[in-house]
Amino acid sequence: MQDIGKRIQEKLLEIEEKENVTILLAVESGSRAWGFASADSDYDVRFIYVRNKNDYLKLDEYKDVIEWQLDEVLDINGWDLKKALLQFHRGNVTLFEWSNSPIVYRKTVLWNEIYDRAKVYFAKKPAIYHYYGTAQSTLKGHLQGEQVKYKKYFYALRPLLVCRYIEQYETVPPVLFDDLLKLTLPAELHHGIDKLLEAKKVTDEKDWNSHMPVIMDFIKSEVKEQKRLVDAMEDDRRREWDTLNDIFLDVLEKV
Repeated sequence: MQDIGKRIQEKLLEIEEKENVTILLAVESGSRAWGFASADSDYDVRFIYVRNKNDYLKLDEYKDVIEWQLDEVLDINGWDLKKALLQFHRGNVTLFEWSNSPIVYRKTVLWNEIYDRAKVYFAKKPAIYHYYGTAQSTLKGHLQGEQVKYKKYFYALRPLLVCRYIEQYETVPPVLFDDLLKLTLPAELHHGIDKLLEAKKVTDEKDWNSHMPVIMDFIKSEVKEQKRLVDAMEDDRRREWDTLNDIFLDVLEKV
């Protein structure tokens, strides 16, 4: 198979040419970026693009997403810059994950400038709600049976550790699971996660396995605790639009 990195770069150039856009950021999202992908995991490529200034002045607006490819190997789609800035205002954590992904296919100087100004819109309460909700959905939807697919543990563990990180440091959390493990955790839980990581290396992600009580106990109790904590938090979203409006206008003057 052709080198996957080269294929992705070719796809990005193809998108720019056929869609008449400029890609500002392109990264890996999901399990590969988090650090616990399986050998057969696909590549979740996410990008932010900007159109020519005149395109934003037309009455017949363009779609604000480009859904380029979805198959067994590549999942490629992106957001228009305007959509991205609107989502920054909401405190959408997806954008913060993309901006801090450890696997970068393209990151322009212009995007660095955009993110440096827009990251002030990170808000603790909506972020924790998002991650707590992800963990709760995973618990209810995938961890209730007598056996479990170990990969599903990670889809609950990671967001719960992210919640703890945000509470402790009050800032954008790291993307890599290994970085979240630097948090102070009970020794028994740390040992259980180490065993889970070792087991995952020798099992297929589709395999059903016996539950690990220390992992399940933590997930169940932490979901309840994060629900209690986030419900009591004040809404800390940034309400003003001036910063994002200025970013948008400044970018349009440069493209």
